[in-house]
Amino acid sequence: MPEKIFVIGSNSFTAATFVAHALEAGCEVYGCSRSPELDPVFLPYRWGSKESFDRFRFDQLDLNDDLEKIVEAISAFQPDFIVNFAAQGMVAESWNDPEQWFRTNLLAPVRLTERIRGFDFIRKFVQVSTPEIYGACVDRVREDAPFNPSTPYAASKAACDMHLKTFVQRYGFPAVFTRAANLYGPGQLLYRIIPRTILYIRTGRKLQLHGGGRAVRAFIHGRDVADATLRIARNAQPGEAFHLAPERFVSIRELVELICRKMGADFNEVVEIADDRPGKDAAYILDSSKAREELGWNPAIDLETGIDETIAWIDRHLETLKQQPSDYIHKP
Repeated sequence: MPEKIFVIGSNSFTAATFVAHALEAGCEVYGCSRSPELDPVFLPYRWGSKESFDRFRFDQLDLNDDLEKIVEAISAFQPDFIVNFAAQGMVAESWNDPEQWFRTNLLAPVRLTERIRGFDFIRKFVQVSTPEIYGACVDRVREDAPFNPSTPYAASKAACDMHLKTFVQRYGFPAVFTRAANLYGPGQLLYRIIPRTILYIRTGRKLQLHGGGRAVRAFIHGRDVADATLRIARNAQPGEAFHLAPERFVSIRELVELICRKMGADFNEVVEIADDRPGKDAAYILDSSKAREELGWNPAIDLETGIDETIAWIDRHLETLKQQPSDYIHKP
C-alpha cells in the first residue's frame, strides 16, 4: 500500500512542491487549504503525470474555521504522515494585527493536535517551522539554539514549536520540525524576491530593495526542501528538529545582482533603495549538518541552476503571470 500523507495548507509554494515530490514518490496525498486551488501555474503537483495526480485529493478547508471537518477527514483518510504548512507567513505585516498570526500559527495547531493526539495511525506530524524563531544570527546556529523571536510572526511560530514539544514529552505525540532557509523555485508566488525580480525585469518595473539589500540569506530550492521533508517524515525521531539550508549565503543585493547578470539587465536601472522593514533580522545562518549526517540529505540544486529554472518558468508563462498579483495580498 502507498504511504498516505495529509497536507494542511497545500496551496502554498512549499506545500505544493512537497505534494508534487510525494506524488512522484508514489504516495497518496490529501491536501487542504483555506482558499480554492490556485492557478495551475502556481501548483507544481499539477505539472506531473495524470497517474500521479490521480493519487491527490483536495478540499477547501480552513484550519481556523473547519477544524471538525479536518479532523473527520484525517480520521477517514488515516494518513501515515501529517505535514502542517498552514501559517500566516509574512513578517512585516504581522505587526499590523498580531492576533491573526497567533490565531493561525499557534491556536489552530493547538486545537488540532489536541483532537488528533490519540490517533495511533499517525506515524509522524511534521510541523513546518521557521528560522525566524532564532532572531538575527551572528554565527551559524544549530537546532538547539535558544529561541529569540523579534516579530509577532516569529513569536507565534516559536510558541507553536514549544507547544508541540510539550505534547511530545507528555503524550509521545510524534511531532518533528523543519526550519528551512529561504525557499524559491518555479511556481513561487510573485511577491517573493526571486520571481519578483525576474518579473519586474521582464516587464520594466522598478524593484524596491529594502535596506539596500544588506540582509544575508541562504536560498534553497523548493524540491530540495521537499526531499528533506519526506525524509524527515519517514525517519526522524519524535521531538527532533532539522535545519534545511545550503552552505552558500548571499546578501539580497548580491542575489538581485546575480539575476540581473543572468538576464542582461543593469542593476542600477532595475532597483530603487527603500527603507528596511520593521523587525527584519539581518541574517539567518543555519547549520544543516544534522540533516546531512542523519538523513543522508544534501541540496542537489545550486542557486544558479535554480534561478535559471525560475527564469525559464516565468518566460514560459509570462502572459499568464502578468495577470497575476505581484504584491502580497493579505487574507485575514
